Amino acid sequence: MDRLLFDEDHDLFRASVAAFTARELLPHQERFAAERRIDRAAWRAAGEQGILGLEVPATYGGGAAGDYRFNAVACEELAKVSMAVASCFSIHFDVIAPYLVDLATDERQAEWLPRFCSGELVTAIAMTEPGAGSDLAAIRTAARRDGSDWIINGTKTFITNGHGADLVLVAASTDARRGAKGITLFAVEAGTPGFERGRKLDKIGQPEADTAELSFTDVRVPAANVLGEVGRGFIHLMERLPQERLGAAVSNLAHAAQILDETLTYVRDRTAFGQPIGSFQHNKFLLAELVTRIEVAQAYVDHCVRLHTGRALGPADAAKAKWWSAQVQNDVLDACVQLHGGYGYMSEYRVARAWTDARVTKIWAGSNEIMKELIGRDLGL
Repeated sequence: MDRLLFDEDHDLFRASVAAFTARELLPHQERFAAERRIDRAAWRAAGEQGILGLEVPATYGGGAAGDYRFNAVACEELAKVSMAVASCFSIHFDVIAPYLVDLATDERQAEWLPRFCSGELVTAIAMTEPGAGSDLAAIRTAARRDGSDWIINGTKTFITNGHGADLVLVAASTDARRGAKGITLFAVEAGTPGFERGRKLDKIGQPEADTAELSFTDVRVPAANVLGEVGRGFIHLMERLPQERLGAAVSNLAHAAQILDETLTYVRDRTAFGQPIGSFQHNKFLLAELVTRIEVAQAYVDHCVRLHTGRALGPADAAKAKWWSAQVQNDVLDACVQLHGGYGYMSEYRVARAWTDARVTKIWAGSNEIMKELIGRDLGL
């Protein structure tokens, strides 16, 4: 089905991002996976390609696109490489950029954003804790005033880009009595005394992502590193989480569609009982269903992208896009593994890696169960 979301400018940008992935990412995937990181050369190349500063003002070297569809294009092309690649880069340019552009002081923007756009400064966001995942109100990382500074103590886990990030956005409680209403956001720079990174976590998928545990022991940050207002961190997060969830949905479907397309090629070429396996009625009907599910889900997500471009996407609609796209992606990839037979279970096959990479999408950015809770509340239930 033809998509009506994009125009010629988006198509040109897509070709640019695709050229970047073919040149800088695809040839190095095995090395990235072995090292459990995307190297800095790739980050700098992404900056040179204009991918990292889409939402950053031109004053600081950004593209100032003013059109979320460019973010969507970048997410889609990166997801065609792998979910880890899409996650690592999109957390930087799609998730964190709005916090720095909207909430950081002018001085900090001048210091951080030029390097943010060039790929010299890599970022991460630290919300999840060992005892607090989707329930942000339960975070135990705390910050207290000390003169004009803040002292942060606590632990974060499952932080994508966490092992190598130069700047980490940290959600911390500054007034435990107020629960979620007492959360404040801080930007912590690498090398700050007391800020330590644990091991790269050994995940069942997405090995390219340098996911890590972070610890903060009497980490002193100046008041200028507060993002937004003290005590309004939860509100700042809620205002920007719809974009994070929409970006996840865009990546989910692009990743699934790419692997489904490769599976269609496989079932046309692979033969059994003297004919292509795709021609068997069961497989033919299954593939018809999978293609339809992708295209129907894509139509909804494209509509959400259009709404968000016009600043009209609501949290419940973003939640619908996130949970449904994650479910569709996992269902499609599970079927693709089955269609590959035993080869689908071999780690050297992209379909097997895609299958394990995708499983976490039903958990991160708010679990699918939490998404349904948000939708239910929107229904007045």
